[in-house]
Amino acid sequence: MTALLDEPALRALGFEMGTGLGPGAVVWLEGDLGAGKTTFAQALVRGLGAGVTATSPSFALVHHYEGVHGPVYHVDCYRLTRFDEARDLDWDTLQHGSALLIEWPERAGEWAPRPTRRVTLAHTPNPGVRRVDIA
Repeated sequence: MTALLDEPALRALGFEMGTGLGPGAVVWLEGDLGAGKTTFAQALVRGLGAGVTATSPSFALVHHYEGVHGPVYHVDCYRLTRFDEARDLDWDTLQHGSALLIEWPERAGEWAPRPTRRVTLAHTPNPGVRRVDIA
């Protein structure tokens, strides 16, 4: 699926996807800086039933939220500088929750679990509109 979405529509799509994810889902969130990965993740976390607003885990690396079907882990690999940092994450624990959301998964290399859903966001020439590809 490919769509051009403004922020409210992007949030609605993320929420809807979150309500439909099954246990153990791994969602890769890809795209340039500012493309909307964290915005989409916030909506996914809400759709998974967490009663809080998700924040970017850029500096913490991993944030944990409690969804209606168990833990939701949100990982941001942007600040990883070496693959051994990715190796040292407890990926087994992270993917045994109700969902694992990974921003910048390419920076984790082979250590990032394979996605069950892949969301790619991109800027468009229209301010406030993003291209969203979901596979």
